[in-house]
Amino acid sequence: MSSISLFRVATRAVRPSGFIRTPQLPRCRVQAPIAVAINRPNFSTTTKRLSGQHEDETYEEFSARFEKEFDSVQDVFELQRNLNNCFAYDLVPSVEVLSAALKAARRVNDFPTAVRVFEGIKAKVETQEQYKQYLESLEGLRQELGVALREELYPEEA
Repeated sequence: MSSISLFRVATRAVRPSGFIRTPQLPRCRVQAPIAVAINRPNFSTTTKRLSGQHEDETYEEFSARFEKEFDSVQDVFELQRNLNNCFAYDLVPSVEVLSAALKAARRVNDFPTAVRVFEGIKAKVETQEQYKQYLESLEGLRQELGVALREELYPEEA
């Protein structure tokens, strides 16, 4: 064995950084670089919410925003995503928003989603009377678009 290869083996065996080595964490568990975490003190125990843009939105602004979103729908995914977002709030959408959603469902040719709009209304309202008022308001558009209710499609389940 030559002296160069002995030197390589000897230097590999002794690692001066081994005495002060910090334990390595998997990359998926590391949240921020250490330098950033050391230089910036974190006094909060909660995370900062960046999606607070709609916190103080009035019902009219909510309706206008979703009408605009439903008017710009181009495919079924966008329609269903907007419907999920619209019905996720603790309120029942206005008739104008629902008519825009029904027109968008017709535009993307999605009959099941149009039927589900009415199921969403039925789930969101507090009483059957409110549901009937929504049905009366949307009756003309419903007949124009040819959207049947679930109660009409499956009368034995209702």
